[in-house]
Amino acid sequence: MQHIRRTSFAKLTQQDVAAVLARHELLQSGRMGGARAVFAFCDLGGLDLSGARLDWGNFFGADLRRANLGGARLRRANLRGACLRGADLTGADLSEADLREGTIAERERSANLHLVRSDRTSGPLAVQTDFTDATMKGCRLTRADLRRAILCGANLENAELSGSDLSEADLSSAILTGVRLNTVATHGADMTGALTDAATGREPGDLASPIADVLAQHARWVETDGREGGPADFSRMDLRKLESLSRRVLSALIAPGANFCGMNLEGAMLQGSNLRGADLRYARLGGADLRGVNLSGARLDHADLRAAKLGPLTISRARLLPARLEGASARYADFRGADLRRANLMEADLAHALLSGADLCGADLDETDLARANRATVKREIIAVAG
Repeated sequence: MQHIRRTSFAKLTQQDVAAVLARHELLQSGRMGGARAVFAFCDLGGLDLSGARLDWGNFFGADLRRANLGGARLRRANLRGACLRGADLTGADLSEADLREGTIAERERSANLHLVRSDRTSGPLAVQTDFTDATMKGCRLTRADLRRAILCGANLENAELSGSDLSEADLSSAILTGVRLNTVATHGADMTGALTDAATGREPGDLASPIADVLAQHARWVETDGREGGPADFSRMDLRKLESLSRRVLSALIAPGANFCGMNLEGAMLQGSNLRGADLRYARLGGADLRGVNLSGARLDHADLRAAKLGPLTISRARLLPARLEGASARYADFRGADLRRANLMEADLAHALLSGADLCGADLDETDLARANRATVKREIIAVAG
């Protein structure tokens, strides 16, 4: 399919979208005044399209970054070359949607069309549908054509992909738990670092003692300053089957490289813990005590860290242990109201993170990626440091 190249995207408001959706609904119900929804080459970034019925809609090359499409119906919709980075597609229905790459064409003076050529190849310029970091839990993609689609870091937990073609797609670091991959074509797909139902390392059942006893012994060790009980070592352990460690006493936990993806850790006491390189994507850490924690190189994308304590841990009157998040990936993470005083955020990726009300006094933000991060009420001195 050939489409005329546009020099800019038409930025639509929520009201503009509502008007188009109303006409589309009329068309779907066979009433007068209906018209197919056409959003080709439109900027719908961050808008709310949740629950909308958009079957057969045309989104060719559209910008849908961070749009809310939760529960929307997009059956047989044209999403070729669309950008859905960070979009919320939880429970959306994209059955038989066209998600192939799109080729771009431009009109000559003679009114004829010719394909735009890539600077790197002699072939036509192809634009892949981009779902990088998109939340697609429970999404229906039955018989969808996803050849060469970009799904890097996308959360496809419990998605229905039966009969879909993911040949040569980029599924690196994608979350594919609960997905029946035996019904999907994945020839040539990049599955590097993809998270499936298979364990990523040791599991709690591999421990010499029941996990409940290990946790109880650790809590006793913390409460008695090491006189009784013993520390837990969850290094490189896959803890997802536990589902929740909410409000647990886990201070000084040894868990580098552990997998906490999607777990409930709300209110947990994790101060001084070693979580270096741990996977905490989509984890719920609201109100958790993470003072002095080592999260360097950890993955916190889409994690909920609202009101979390990530300030320094007092070791003695003369010594403070700052939280370490250098090199961590916290794209789309929610830090609203979090205490990040003196935290080491060097070279951390906080793109699109929510930082409203966060306290970043004295934080090291050298080379920190804050692209499009929401810093609405962050203190002025920190915004200046962040650039």
